[in-house]
Amino acid sequence: MPAAVNRARASKIHIGVIGEGVCSPRAAALARRVGAAIARAGGRLLSGGRGGVMEAASRGAAEAGGLVVGILPGFSRRDANRWVTVPIVTGMDQARNVILVRSCDALIAVGGMYGTLSEIALAIKLGKPVVGLGTWRLRQPEGRRVPIIRAKTPEDAVARAIRAAKTARGARTWLS
Repeated sequence: MPAAVNRARASKIHIGVIGEGVCSPRAAALARRVGAAIARAGGRLLSGGRGGVMEAASRGAAEAGGLVVGILPGFSRRDANRWVTVPIVTGMDQARNVILVRSCDALIAVGGMYGTLSEIALAIKLGKPVVGLGTWRLRQPEGRRVPIIRAKTPEDAVARAIRAAKTARGARTWLS
């Protein structure tokens, strides 16, 4: 394969979409638009590969012709939602969140419960940009704000995630 093709593939931005496994119709609609916007921008969508926000975002990306990677908690590819192009079976339950976060250049949190909160914390700890769309608002114990980039629309969230990913690329190295 020519080197130019390899560079082009390697330069695709991997954007994680995180959120509730069981979500409201509003969160699903937002996540579907996020997924479609990621695909239209040429990015690759990564998620936990199951239901709720993950499924809605996967559907939006797949319908827009994008690549969808699901980092699954269980032992079977059949656990993936029907829109996942590449199911990754981990058998790691919630510990798979580390693999998801490490594999992304930026993450977009749509809504979310405690699993989403853990992914946000991991991303910030690892220097990965997090864009929030109707998600957690956090402060550190001494009152400093946690650096979640706020977005108003799904399309704005994707644009901000791409910008932040390009800025942050290579910011953290092995086990930093």
